[in-house]
Amino acid sequence: MTDTPASNVPEFSVSEISGALRRTVEETFSLVRVRGEISGFKRHSSGHLYFALKDAEAVLDAVCWRGQAGRLACVPEDGLEVIATGRLTIYPGRSKYQMVVERMEIAGKGALLKLLEDRRKKLTAEGLFDPARKRPLPFLPTVIGVITSPTGAVIRDILHRLAERFPRRVLLWPVAVQGEGAAEQIAAAITGFDALAPGGAVPRPDLLIVARGGGSIEDLWAFNEEVVVRAAAACRIPLISAVGHETDTTLIDFAADLRAPTPTAAAEKAVPVRADLLAQLAETGGRLTGAATRGLSLRRERLDGLARALPSPRAAIEDRARRLDERAERLRLALPTLLLRRRAEVDRLAHALARAVATAKARLERDRLRLTQTGERLKPAVVRCLAEHGRTLDTQAKLLESLSYKRVLDRGFAVLRGEDGTVVSSTHGAEPGQALSVEVKDGRIAVRVEGTPRKPAGKARTDQRQADLF
Repeated sequence: MTDTPASNVPEFSVSEISGALRRTVEETFSLVRVRGEISGFKRHSSGHLYFALKDAEAVLDAVCWRGQAGRLACVPEDGLEVIATGRLTIYPGRSKYQMVVERMEIAGKGALLKLLEDRRKKLTAEGLFDPARKRPLPFLPTVIGVITSPTGAVIRDILHRLAERFPRRVLLWPVAVQGEGAAEQIAAAITGFDALAPGGAVPRPDLLIVARGGGSIEDLWAFNEEVVVRAAAACRIPLISAVGHETDTTLIDFAADLRAPTPTAAAEKAVPVRADLLAQLAETGGRLTGAATRGLSLRRERLDGLARALPSPRAAIEDRARRLDERAERLRLALPTLLLRRRAEVDRLAHALARAVATAKARLERDRLRLTQTGERLKPAVVRCLAEHGRTLDTQAKLLESLSYKRVLDRGFAVLRGEDGTVVSSTHGAEPGQALSVEVKDGRIAVRVEGTPRKPAGKARTDQRQADLF
């Protein structure tokens, strides 16, 4: 066994070499900005974000801890090109290096516009921008809720414009309008105003204004986030979107019930001009007074014309009194005349009734005479009919008597019957010891069969024919 030659190369354990590499990487790349496309994005249940940044030739694993994830300026998603700021570190357990992301922004305006268009199509497909969802604004809201920055010029412009047009009570919900966490604050303000109960300690607004001044697409990006758009679409209070200048467009504009080009225009759309309303009210009051005056004058003239066309009440009463006297006189004369007409009609009806009674009596007498004559003819007819039927009956009886089998018995023949009264016409119908009865012309004789001789078939048929005669 030979000894291993000594070496002056230092010896490291795995942990020591991993720690040295980690310190070297973290000291060298303690703050870096990396541009790349997000791939394999995953939000863990713990709140940490895991993804990879890639370009055409390489891939870099990245992680964003939960404390920083809520403060990112944009929401990470697959395919989004971003610029991530953070530090590089090594995970000794896997011998892999990765980037710990602390800040993130979308890389380039083109990428922002593409993301904005994709998000707009997605929310449109869900129906959040449907015009049928939009509600009309109240004509004169009592309380107006404003969601904007408390330190900017926007709130001053809105308050100044409201004071000029029609002073209303304003509730301000201060929020950050750009940067990290701005979208969550804006969505929470919309939801908070919508959650206020009517008649509570804090009055529920009749109208909401979400406002911000102009800026770049990056500055206005908080109003393009889904959380803000969904909160605006779900809000039950009519909402005006006043974000940016007239040429700026954000997704909240599509979800709001009305889009105003500027915050000042939002205040103008929120309330009418008080002076104009007063002038319009005065004009309408004057028109109403004039119309009422003209209407009264017209009706007075019409009443005077109708009064001139009416006859004098005294003359009308006298005419009706004269007409009443005439009716009374005609009534006095009409009663006797009516009685005479009724008496004449009764006499006519009595004569007609008497003629009808006489006619009926004559007809009744004719019918009685006819009935008597018919009865007299009926008696001899009945006698003749009965006599004729009696003769016919006698003839039939004599014929029946001549055809009766008893005439045959009178000539010395007899009829042999069984116990049940049936005729025994052959020796086959009698058995030895059988009781029979013999009917002769003056009665019946009981006999009993002692024996039966056999007879030829021809003779039996002759006896049967003889028995059939009876």
